[in-house]
Parts: sequence; structure tokens; C-alpha cells
Amino acid sequence: MGSNKYCVIMAGGIGTRFWPKSRQSRPKQFLDILGTGKSFIRHTYERFAKMVPPENFLVVTNIKYKDLVLEHIPEITPQQVLCEPIGRNTAPCIAYAAYTLMKRDPGAEMIVTPSDHLILNEEDFRAIIGECLDFAARHDALMTVGIKPTRPDTGYGYIQVSDNSLISKVKCFTEKPDLELAQVFLQSGEFFWNSGIFIWKVGSIIEAFERYLPDHHALFHGLMDALGTDAERQAVETAFSECRAISIDYGIMEKADNVYVRCGEFGWSDVGTWGSVYQHSRKDRYANAVPAEGCYLYDTRSSIVSLPAGKIAVISGLKEYIVVDTDDVLMVCPRSEEQNIKKFIDEVKFHNGDKHI
Repeated sequence: MGSNKYCVIMAGGIGTRFWPKSRQSRPKQFLDILGTGKSFIRHTYERFAKMVPPENFLVVTNIKYKDLVLEHIPEITPQQVLCEPIGRNTAPCIAYAAYTLMKRDPGAEMIVTPSDHLILNEEDFRAIIGECLDFAARHDALMTVGIKPTRPDTGYGYIQVSDNSLISKVKCFTEKPDLELAQVFLQSGEFFWNSGIFIWKVGSIIEAFERYLPDHHALFHGLMDALGTDAERQAVETAFSECRAISIDYGIMEKADNVYVRCGEFGWSDVGTWGSVYQHSRKDRYANAVPAEGCYLYDTRSSIVSLPAGKIAVISGLKEYIVVDTDDVLMVCPRSEEQNIKKFIDEVKFHNGDKHI
């Protein structure tokens, strides 16, 4: 494509829902949870590397993960890793990248993507991203990608389209509805899952920050002179310490009147829970998702097991369980109680501090 096309990978999350495998020192995006031989962030880079040259990638992450990013994506330079001093949700993350690109290339076209999603049909996905880039290049549009829902999932945000066009203006966003509302959304045919993937011209998103998040605009516009200099780190620390934590969806996308969505089907999942890993994993004849070696199951059904390499597990009598073993933590819980993982973490942290978190 063109050298004015850039890909921004958001990689600052901690991934607590995948504890105990995901840790503060090595969160979900740097793990091979699905057993593909590559981490999520590596898959993300390779997915977009067929559309964007290596020098046009930016990765926004917590400063403590900079070395991990460079380990997993050696094609990029340290200058392409933008380090957040603290997490402030997606709007400040995107602002940091947008104002960096505005200084480098005011004509930049941005793809913004999470670092930890699963895309099964990558050719179809890239074709849709290409359509979004073409549309955004010709219009003052904030583009997002919608996913045709396959079930009334309460864990995703939803986008309502205004018509049946291939690229439709967005009517409204709804965050994580209850089951009854999600069923209505599914039946209506007007609602799509919000993928969290965005496409726009850098000028369009900066205009949106100026209009809808003026405080963020003032902070990040004010540090542009420092970007790319020795003063950048201190300026960014000041901006992040002063800016409000807010998502790009709530801060801009739900308010702007130039938001469009391209909906599609390409085997997408945000792989946000052990349950979604189970859904996308290969299973044995008893519906268990287990490692290729080292797992001996008896009278066990519909369970997922994750083990360290070289570890042996003998499991008997479990139905619909999650079993995750690491060097220092073993977690065994029903799949139906996965939402309690945050509570488990808080309890372990209270009694043992951060060393197992």
C-alpha cells in the first residue's frame, strides 16, 4: 500500500482474566495461550505487516514491557515503542500515538488495533481493513470494524448500524448488555460486536480530540515539541499523570457524528477469557481442551487444562472445569465461575503480596 499508512498496536493491558498464566511481568499479549507457537502480539504484527512497512508500526505499551515488545517484534526499533508511564485506558493511548504521527507525517492514515485478538481468516480481514482505509482516505470519517454476532454474548460492546450498506453510519454504541438485551440485539440484525479496531486519518482523530476531549487535546498537543527528543519521557509522564482515564469509545466514538462501521465475518475473537480459549481450542473426544502431551484424564469432560512444558497432570472426575498450573500457582475452578478470577487475585494479593500476581 502506501508509506503514509501506519499501524498502532495497543499493548499495555495486564490480562488479569488469564491469571495465573498471565502475570504483571508477562501479560496475555506476550503469551502463546492458544498453542500456535507465537504470542498474540507477534500474530498481530504479522497480520498487519502485509499492509504496513515495518518502519510504520508504533506499539503503545507500559514502560515495563518495552523490552518484551522488542523481543517479540524485533523488526521495529526502540523509537517505535511508545511507553506509557501508567495505564489510562485507550483514549490517552491513542492520543499519544496520534500526536506522535501528526508530528512525523500529518497525512498519516492510522490503523489502531489491540494486540491480543484472534483472527482466523486473515485474508478476508485484510481486505476489509483495506476498504476502511480507502473510505477513511476519501472522507472525514472515524471508522471501526464490526463483527457479525454468532450468539447473545454479554461480554462485548455492540454497534447499531443505520442501514444495510457495506459501510454504514453508526447509529449508537451499547456497552456489554445483559442477556435479554443481547438476545434482542442478535435477533434484530442491526447490531454487531465492537472489535475495538479503528481506522482514520490522523487529522480526523486529532480534530475529534479537540472537539470531544479538549483536555486531552491540550495535554498531548502541548507535548508535541518534546516528542522525539530527550525531553519526551518527562513530558509524557506529566501528560499521563494529569489526563483523565477514559476509553476512546466513551470519549469520542459514542459522541462523534462522523463514525462509520464496516461489518464482516472473518473468525474474530478477543480471546478475553479462559472460556473463549476453550471455545477456540482443539478438543479431544470428550470435549476437553488439553495439551498435546502430559495430560492423563479419567472421567473428565468439557474441561480446559493448561500446564507448563514438561509437567504431568493426572485428572479424574472433573466436569466443565478450568485447570491452570504454573511454576508457583495452581488454579482449579468450574468454568461457570470464571468471573471470580479477579476475586481470587485480590485474595492471593492480600495474603501473599504481588509475588504470585
